[in-house]
Amino acid sequence: MIVLGVILILLGLLVSSLHILFILGIILLVLGLILNFVPLGGTRRRFY
Repeated sequence: MIVLGVILILLGLLVSSLHILFILGIILLVLGLILNFVPLGGTRRRFY
């Protein structure tokens, strides 16, 4: 998901007429980072 966001950001920057791809890329990047660092289902990763 993070990689897809980066790809969309790059496409949005390269093709100026596709500015919506840049916005979608930022949204996907942020969502991917949040889902990566926030444990789902209330399970916590514990390192002893």
